[in-house]
Amino acid sequence: MSDLEYQPVSFKDVLIEMKDISELMVDLAYSAILFESREIAQEVITLEERMNQLVYQARIQSILGARRVEEAESMSGMLQVSEAAEKISNSASEIATIILKDVKFPAKLRLAMPDAEEVTERVVVAKESIIDGVTLGQQKLQSMTGMRVIAIRRGVSWIYDPERDTRILDGDIIIAKGPESGIIPLYDLCGAEIPAIDESPEGSVVTDLDRAVRLIVKMKDVSEFAVGLAYTSLLFNNREVADEVVSLGTRMDDMRYNLDLWILEAAKRISNVEYLRGLLYMSSFADNITNAAGSIIDVILRDIEIPPVFKKIVRESDEIISRIEVHEGSELAGKSLKEASLTTVAGMVVLAVRHQNKWKYRPRKDEKLRSGDLIIAKGRRDGECRLYDLSRGT
Repeated sequence: MSDLEYQPVSFKDVLIEMKDISELMVDLAYSAILFESREIAQEVITLEERMNQLVYQARIQSILGARRVEEAESMSGMLQVSEAAEKISNSASEIATIILKDVKFPAKLRLAMPDAEEVTERVVVAKESIIDGVTLGQQKLQSMTGMRVIAIRRGVSWIYDPERDTRILDGDIIIAKGPESGIIPLYDLCGAEIPAIDESPEGSVVTDLDRAVRLIVKMKDVSEFAVGLAYTSLLFNNREVADEVVSLGTRMDDMRYNLDLWILEAAKRISNVEYLRGLLYMSSFADNITNAAGSIIDVILRDIEIPPVFKKIVRESDEIISRIEVHEGSELAGKSLKEASLTTVAGMVVLAVRHQNKWKYRPRKDEKLRSGDLIIAKGRRDGECRLYDLSRGT
């Protein structure tokens, strides 16, 4: 039987899996760089094979599902979203491939990665810690810490994208991604000692390589944010949010231009330029992800009908997107995002806040929430329930 033989599954289920796999591949690709892991890189390649099967299924479903012109137009929009997920997965696979080919990345890049808006941590679970012997669902780890477990190493085996019923055991090595504020709660749950922060000495010289590395981290943040906003724009059929994705694409182009200049300058002063090649691959990775976000919002920009099934796709995937109003007298009204600490209290990452018909994207921690504000956030379903509770008035 051919790996690409058609299987009778719903288009919705295919797109849900494509969205989940593409996002997992991005997380694992960055993790492979951060922890210099060929094993994680190999898992990205394996997931790419599954994505190829899903792409085939999506194309067949789009052909079988359209019987009239109106249905064909609507189906073309869905197919465009699936192709965007394919672009993201292909880019992650390219990163994994160069890791397996031993392309080097500067040590400074791994040191700078914790400065990203969402950090990736590697923690060993201690015996008789709070989480020892407990499932992820029972502990509600993400809604308590804001950190999402993307992989677990147990002995010589790996568990990728663990489910809610996955039980954590002492000695497990957890790889989790989330906000910086979730690091301490995560280490506490695992009974692990928080590592010392390696700070650069005061007054140290900032080199062109330093600037390039910092810019790579910013590009990573922008690319992941663009994808989140792109799905948001389709979920709520919002042209204004789609326009913000377009502006992020323009910003990404400027960042790549600056990065190229800094890397060329750094090459004059570095004896082993092999380490700079990894930065160029990283730049292309972030740019490709942002371009994929642009493909998603193109459906909005061209006024292609978005079928109702799309909402089910976003709402039934591993990470859901929520739109919640802050009610008067609620626990959120009058608090800043830092005070509300939604990432650790509810495990939800705030993408945007609307106040008096004006949107603020990637709001700062000092952004104050007021009654009547709309919050766009992404996270797990149990975190959404907690966020709803916090936003309700008395």
